[in-house]
Amino acid sequence: MFVQSLSTVGSVIVMMSKEKKMNFSVEVLADILSQSKSTMEARIRRGELKRCEESGTIGLDQVEHHPEIQSMVQTLWDDERAVKPLRPYKLVELFAGGGGLAIGMEQAGLESILLNEMDKHACATLRHNRPDWNVIEGDIAKVDFTQIEEEVDILTGGFPCQAFSYAGKSLGFEDTRGTLFFEMARAIKETQPKVFLAENVRALLTHDDGRTLETIKSVIDELGYELVEPRVLKAIFYKVPQKRERLILVAIRKDLAQKVKFHWPSPYRKVMTLRDAFYAGELYDTDVPESEGQHYPERKREIMEHVPQGGYWRDLSDDLQREYMGGSYFLGGGKTGMARRLSLDEPSLTLTTSPAQKQTERCHPIETRPLQVREYARIQTFPDNWEFKGSKNAAYKQIGNAVPVNMSKALGHSLVRLLNDIESLEQPTTGNA
Repeated sequence: MFVQSLSTVGSVIVMMSKEKKMNFSVEVLADILSQSKSTMEARIRRGELKRCEESGTIGLDQVEHHPEIQSMVQTLWDDERAVKPLRPYKLVELFAGGGGLAIGMEQAGLESILLNEMDKHACATLRHNRPDWNVIEGDIAKVDFTQIEEEVDILTGGFPCQAFSYAGKSLGFEDTRGTLFFEMARAIKETQPKVFLAENVRALLTHDDGRTLETIKSVIDELGYELVEPRVLKAIFYKVPQKRERLILVAIRKDLAQKVKFHWPSPYRKVMTLRDAFYAGELYDTDVPESEGQHYPERKREIMEHVPQGGYWRDLSDDLQREYMGGSYFLGGGKTGMARRLSLDEPSLTLTTSPAQKQTERCHPIETRPLQVREYARIQTFPDNWEFKGSKNAAYKQIGNAVPVNMSKALGHSLVRLLNDIESLEQPTTGNA
């Protein structure tokens, strides 16, 4: 029944999209297709793509053959959001940070029964916003997960990427001791959740020539779980105005894995930009509220005044390039994050733990200043009423390290659908013999 309704909705969205003549800016289309702007411009020069004379955009009919575009046009987004838990599913979250993953899971209908985090400011944030959450502050190695009395349906967390020590040809669970992945694996072993989700940086795919991920896969198998083929998800596809990528690992306990299937979340039908983040509209009901933020030194501000929207250090005059870049002026590489001003009509670049770092500048599109705390939070799709505790820099760190809330929610709905399928398996069938 669910599949049938998804198919119907998909066909409706196809028709609606064609009627509305969906168009894409060159910048956003480049992000969707994972191509550079220069590549897109070259395609236009060769006549492969043609801009609309009035808007300068590319029409849907020119790019609808691309799988990425097809998945947006035929999206099952709305139906997936209609999925509700058959019962309250219990969630344990590790490395919870400032709450991005936890909020998304909550919005999808999952119930947190324990959250572990070491950073005191992040713990204060979680407790302040959700006084009823069971927040365990401190080193995960000191948490005894066997004390959890409730049945754990799902365990989530983003463990930091660390190399393992390769003494032998292959490593098992005990051999990874001393790493934070070992502690997550221990939590899985002690709670035996039906499903777990781990998120990490894209670089984990190739970390230590791929050996780190292979070890993780081996331990997951040893723990009694079947790993769904990992995917790198792009936040722009999940109603997040940010070019952020995360590697997602989902695993299902082996006694259940052959009976159910995990479905990755469908993309949203359009890409959100900074304009959506900062002004009232589809993402938020109001313009972004004023908040505290970092400031530029006077000379840096004077130089940044000359950078256009979407531009960076190469858009400065040669004299200012030399002054701003110093010795880096003569080095190779694009260094595209330096003196970078964001654009209102594109998603933000990936946020870091500080908006004013020289290598990863995140300057406001219109005003010459670093992004403020609430602007940072909106780019990560945090609710405006979610307050961050600690200093201004502590708030930036919590936001910059978070999983975007809307992407977490999309994953949460996929997990709820999976847990519903598992729940249906476990319910006794009734009927006439």
